[in-house]
Amino acid sequence: MFSIVAITLHQHKKIFRKTFANIQRLDWKKTMYPRYPAIGKVTLKAHVPERSNTHGVYSGEISSPLVELDICGPKNVAKAFKPLVRERAFDVSELSLMTYLQARAYGKPLVLLPAVVLARFQHGFLACLADAKLSGPKDLEGKRIAIRSYTVTTVTWMRAILQRQFGVDVDRITWVAFEDSHLAEFKDPLNVERIELGDRTIEDLVLDGTVDAAVLAKPPINERLRPVIADPQEAAKAWLEKQGALQVNHLYAVDTALSEQRPDVVRAIYGMLKQAKSAAPKTELGIDLHPFGIQANRRNFEVAIACAYDQKLIQRRFAVEDLFDETTLALDD
Repeated sequence: MFSIVAITLHQHKKIFRKTFANIQRLDWKKTMYPRYPAIGKVTLKAHVPERSNTHGVYSGEISSPLVELDICGPKNVAKAFKPLVRERAFDVSELSLMTYLQARAYGKPLVLLPAVVLARFQHGFLACLADAKLSGPKDLEGKRIAIRSYTVTTVTWMRAILQRQFGVDVDRITWVAFEDSHLAEFKDPLNVERIELGDRTIEDLVLDGTVDAAVLAKPPINERLRPVIADPQEAAKAWLEKQGALQVNHLYAVDTALSEQRPDVVRAIYGMLKQAKSAAPKTELGIDLHPFGIQANRRNFEVAIACAYDQKLIQRRFAVEDLFDETTLALDD
């Protein structure tokens, strides 16, 4: 009996030591559950890049008695996404849609606001040499395309365009990336090659022959480059007609703890963004590129989810409602 008790105590000591060691290794700044004041004004770390449709929020011209936004984070919009999803760096932040879908899939403490601040048709962003012997997108099979990262939202939309509109087998393309994904859990597929960009630009990779084409941040302006898709605007119209959806790039997300503890503050933030949007309307092809609300974006979300799932960025095909919680589902009301 004594020996059994001794063994049990020894096992408990081992478990305690292991647990204590794990606790010591925790980075409490990243793992502690945020607590917000139950009532009154809340100060939030906010990554709010300055855009024409968010200028009022960025400048402080549009405000709320419920929230004080401490505008912080990098000027380069995309540079904030990794610390947001990996380190819980902001309470509220602009965020790319594909990154959010992956964050949701990996259980990150974020919830989406149905507030589109950037959407566009990316058909003109795929560039090749002006004299390249590419008659169209189908010729890219077996070729090399430079990208920032495999899971970037613009790149995901470009693969969807190639697949859905032009019948391209995107798995037969080598995607040459110079950055990792925002979510550390995601591993690039086998047809992704990593490259050091150094002091070159992504356009340089096309110009020096390292790759056959590149997905740029905007249509090419260098006269030595041209879009792979011959008539981007007509292709965008065809996408909209067939898919019935915008290509949404960026929205806003808030920490789940904020949404749970202070739904009134989340509603206030959403209202501020909506007010800022109304001050700077922008359309393309005669449609609103900044729709607000779940119902207004339902088809946009459905197509985005389908594209992310088809490209194996997420392992489960979400329902639109899965992207939201009780607080944000009610923002349409």
